[in-house]
Amino acid sequence: MNYTNGMLRDDALKGKNIVVTGGGSGLGKAMTTYFLKLGAQVAITSRNIDKLETVAKELTEETGSKCVPLQCDVRHIEEVEAMRDAAIKALGPIDVLLNNAAGNFISPTERLSANAFDTIIDIVLKGTKNCTLAFGKHWIDNNEKDKSVLNIVTTYAWTGSAYVVPSASAKAGVLAMTRSLAVEWAKYGMRFNAIAPGPFPTKGAWDRLLPGELKEKFDLAKTNPLKRVGDHQELANLAAYLVSDFSSYVNGEVITIDGGEWIKGAGQFNQLEEVPQQMWDMLEAMIRSKKNKS
Repeated sequence: MNYTNGMLRDDALKGKNIVVTGGGSGLGKAMTTYFLKLGAQVAITSRNIDKLETVAKELTEETGSKCVPLQCDVRHIEEVEAMRDAAIKALGPIDVLLNNAAGNFISPTERLSANAFDTIIDIVLKGTKNCTLAFGKHWIDNNEKDKSVLNIVTTYAWTGSAYVVPSASAKAGVLAMTRSLAVEWAKYGMRFNAIAPGPFPTKGAWDRLLPGELKEKFDLAKTNPLKRVGDHQELANLAAYLVSDFSSYVNGEVITIDGGEWIKGAGQFNQLEEVPQQMWDMLEAMIRSKKNKS
């Protein structure tokens, strides 16, 4: 038995219908996969429907559980409400909302345009708000109980971090929303919790954040007290527990899973102070080049 194995019994999520935003790739896909293996039905959402359809077919075949792809831009409430209704139609009453959709820029703040800053706020904070209100109000209006909302935040949500100021600001808002609604909406039969992951590298996100030689120069495994980064199954194990009935007395909690990184040095990007201006120019050009090709 080791940390790359599943933690819960095979039927731990049987009968649960779950919506995972940003569920088609990276950590969202990893959590979705484990939910399906534990017997849940899952609707995954993002803006890229072609990719979602491929992933949903793959995961349904792999796990034997139903995975439904639903196109949605969480920045727009009308799309979120349409997604909610489609998820209910496809799966039945939704038991769990996992707000995982996110975006990030790694940049000196003075280099960011107002639009770039707003993009991150809109996806992370506004998107989480849209999904939470859409599902939460539906549950309240229909007197549906025993519901759970799980938000993905980050350790710099409470410490702040240089060079990722839009993300830090947005995640701090999500953290406050989590704790506030855990109290206010408990009377409606809802639980709100969050996970604050440390470095769990995914190829797409980390290639955009730290392209080229920067991944080697700022190897987060070397500075972590455990001298490694997280395995996706470790995060999936924690997420599955928090949305399962086994955690029914856990409410308003934010659980850090980062190997002790933030305690050692809060703000995982603070070390980028060492990057010279010339390298920022090169990094910006590389990111723009990747964006233009995609």
